[in-house]
Amino acid sequence: MAVDAKSVPLEDQEEQERQVQRHDAPAHNPSAPPDEFFDISTTVDPSYVISLIRKLLPANASNNHNSHGDVFFAHVQELDADHTDKTAPTVHVSNDGSESMEIADDFHKSAPEERQNNGSCDGAEQCGHSVPVGEEAWEEYGCILWDLAASKTHAELMVQNLILEVLLANLMVSQSARATEITLGIIGNLACHEVPMKHIVSTSGLIGTVVDQLFSEYAQCLCEACRLLTVGLQSSERISWAKELQSEHILSRILWIAENSLNPQLIEKSVELLLATIESSEEVVLILLPPLMKLGLASLLINLLDFEMSQLLSERVPERYPILDVILRSIEALSVIDGHSQEICSNKDLFRLVCDLVKLPDKVEVANSCITAGVLIANILSDEPNLASEISQDLPFLQGLLDIFPFSSEDLEARSALWNIIARLLVRVQENEMSRSALQQYVSVLVSKSDVIEDDLLDSQLDELNSKARTTSLRRIICLLNQWTASKDDHKENEMMGNRHEDDINIDRLLDCCCKHSEPNKSVLI
Repeated sequence: MAVDAKSVPLEDQEEQERQVQRHDAPAHNPSAPPDEFFDISTTVDPSYVISLIRKLLPANASNNHNSHGDVFFAHVQELDADHTDKTAPTVHVSNDGSESMEIADDFHKSAPEERQNNGSCDGAEQCGHSVPVGEEAWEEYGCILWDLAASKTHAELMVQNLILEVLLANLMVSQSARATEITLGIIGNLACHEVPMKHIVSTSGLIGTVVDQLFSEYAQCLCEACRLLTVGLQSSERISWAKELQSEHILSRILWIAENSLNPQLIEKSVELLLATIESSEEVVLILLPPLMKLGLASLLINLLDFEMSQLLSERVPERYPILDVILRSIEALSVIDGHSQEICSNKDLFRLVCDLVKLPDKVEVANSCITAGVLIANILSDEPNLASEISQDLPFLQGLLDIFPFSSEDLEARSALWNIIARLLVRVQENEMSRSALQQYVSVLVSKSDVIEDDLLDSQLDELNSKARTTSLRRIICLLNQWTASKDDHKENEMMGNRHEDDINIDRLLDCCCKHSEPNKSVLI
């Protein structure tokens, strides 16, 4: 009994068609054996990715004669070879001995408009060479690979099929600034994955050539170079990257870029590179930080902060907020490194700048920077405790510190740092010797922020850290509130507090909350 074709499932029909196609295929063009198919879970055809890589081959790569020229020419020949088998993938053994799969791309079947853009000629195709693509087409193919390189699967496929050699060849020949940016961008995305990063490090001359791009005159190329170097210093291969950067000539260039650039994105990326250096492993810090400090890293960061603060106070420009944040993070990271912290902590201009940031009334847009500033001030006061006396009577500063708490609710370190600063301030306040008006101002600030204080006290996480600074702060607040209450009882003119009944209620509530969360039996010195 014949089966109606309509009753056959669609999947079965497609499978039958594939079997017929394989059966009818020419003998000289067999299907690849099962063990040579790509075992890659991706919606992008690997052959398409490889064809894009081949289209990035620079036309004059084989004419590039230098210390690495012969190696590049060999790689280019390997990738550019005209395969006799046009459909079957072939196994290729790379320099590190690992097998990679390469699928030939049939350039004869490219669309007419694509051939026109590529500026191809039939003669070149028939000679078995990849057809040089036009500049716009090259950029289009490069951008596609740039996006695909963000995927681990695609990135590993790319490095197995010589994309690093192709990109290195492009960096070593004359090309447009946009092409250089795209090339560095692709490598930057590849570097975000462990296996491709190892390939990058093992590709002779690649890191050094990337470092050379720091001397480009184009902002976007410099941005991508700084981003790539930052990723390198944050990776498990950071020592290899640090060694390529340790030259004073190179480090001076990085500092020069950060100091002289007018491009906000480039300032951010160059300072991120400096931050990656400061926050890297001990080995990297030992290699790079001493020469950077000798070249003026600390003063550079403070000068950059000064400029960003002047911009912030004069005109709010959202695109500059990330710059302010990364500068502060860099300074804060430097403030805790033994042997280098003193240059940061002893700088009074820096102390003034971060205190001004804390006193900023509207912190919402720069909340992260204010949190970092709080941690930095705590670090500075730890090294220079006498500076606390200079701000112990600065009520806008105290209010600014309390305003930061809501933004740092998830950051235990920052909250602990804020309480540490408050404790250092309040232990220097002599409530018994203060005038009644001065005491009133202090109490008014504390009471106005009673909700903020209570919210933080209700969070038990800091209790688990046994915050001595917070305990000291609470005890000092209790003393100030009690002194004010006692002074009111002795004073006949209660009008000074405005709405007396409401203020009394708020004072009593804050006093009760502080007493409940303080530890009166624990004496703490700050």
